Amino acid sequence: MSHFSYQNGVLHADGAALPAIADQFGTPTYVYSKAALLENFGAYFDACKGRDALVCYAMKANSNLAILDLLGREGAGFDIVSGGELLRVIAAGGDPGKTIFSGIGKTVDEMTLALEKNILCFNVESIPELHRLNEVAAGMGKRAPVSLRVNPNVDAKTHPYIATGLKANKFGVAFDDALDTYRAAAALPNLDVVGIDCHIGSQLLDDAPLLEALDKLIELIDQLGSEGINLHHLDIGGGLGVDYGAEGDKPPVPVGTYLGRLFARIDAWRAEKHGGQPIKVIFEPGRSIVANTGVLLTRIEFLKPGVEKNFAIVDAAMNDLMRPTLYQAWMGVQPVAPRDGDKLIYDVVGPICESGDWLARERELAVEPGDLLAIMTAGAYGMTMASNYNTRGRAAEVIVDGEQVHLVRQRENPADLFALESLLK
Repeated sequence: MSHFSYQNGVLHADGAALPAIADQFGTPTYVYSKAALLENFGAYFDACKGRDALVCYAMKANSNLAILDLLGREGAGFDIVSGGELLRVIAAGGDPGKTIFSGIGKTVDEMTLALEKNILCFNVESIPELHRLNEVAAGMGKRAPVSLRVNPNVDAKTHPYIATGLKANKFGVAFDDALDTYRAAAALPNLDVVGIDCHIGSQLLDDAPLLEALDKLIELIDQLGSEGINLHHLDIGGGLGVDYGAEGDKPPVPVGTYLGRLFARIDAWRAEKHGGQPIKVIFEPGRSIVANTGVLLTRIEFLKPGVEKNFAIVDAAMNDLMRPTLYQAWMGVQPVAPRDGDKLIYDVVGPICESGDWLARERELAVEPGDLLAIMTAGAYGMTMASNYNTRGRAAEVIVDGEQVHLVRQRENPADLFALESLLK
């Protein structure tokens, strides 16, 4: 995380000292680097220059309006999975015409909203969804642009909760059923079949599974073309991983390397089978754009020695950062102002009434109560997965731009949390 470094013995986000941010905004607080965000998106954008390609940011990773606005201004499209996320795109000034609607359970209201806003495409995941979308479009006097999310049964070799491309997963149309499903889609009068989509999982450190999935999509596109179903775009999804810093972890393939290999394979196929005619390529990256742009800043409340473990009890908790509890995810932990002296092994835990409320286990730290810790690489799936469990307000969010710090989400207070509730009369 090159944009988070020690300067004069204190951890900074670019030019802003984290202790000053904690003093101004309190803790826990998510701190993001604008420069890191633009740098990460730029790696995709630069690799796509000169091509008919669109980078649709998967906003489930982090949907703060300020982040969406920054990416939209850089030319990003958006990958959404709910009507609420579409409304966020619009509120941030994003272009619905560059928005892909994914997800397996789209409601009638969500389909109606997306058609009203003229989104780029629906990624459809079942035959019942095709029929529902056709009916909604017919009732509005519209034709809905669709691609099918095809499940290629490729092992992404990632955590089972974030693997999405196997036969046992709930996502997509099975590869063996895809041809018949495309035929069914092409026969429906209010659908325009425009593309094909695939997403095999998240936190992929090797591009081999992604390229294997691409080969299967290419095979299917050629089969469809032979039947007169000609597709205009190929959406290879997202999923590239990031380096969370765990010892022994394999570093992720660089974005430019992956896209270079992918484009080379597509170019060779189009040259051999289609006379060099290009096809639009769409990507849906999320984690690889935002994960290493952010840290969760938290303060130690107590140090509690135990018989088997020592605990550093902090003011952040599993409701603020669910990944360790949900995925047993390893998150780096750095003292904001490191101390000299002997280090002890601590589990970093929160105050929630669950034994699963932990942020890091068995970390060697020299710390005292009141010290600040930074949970590293926390920009993805932090705030978007946060909850109000134990009536805890969600954290504040700030973006650092050089030395300037901008509050982009206020901290919730308890009154905010029960404002929509009411007593029985």
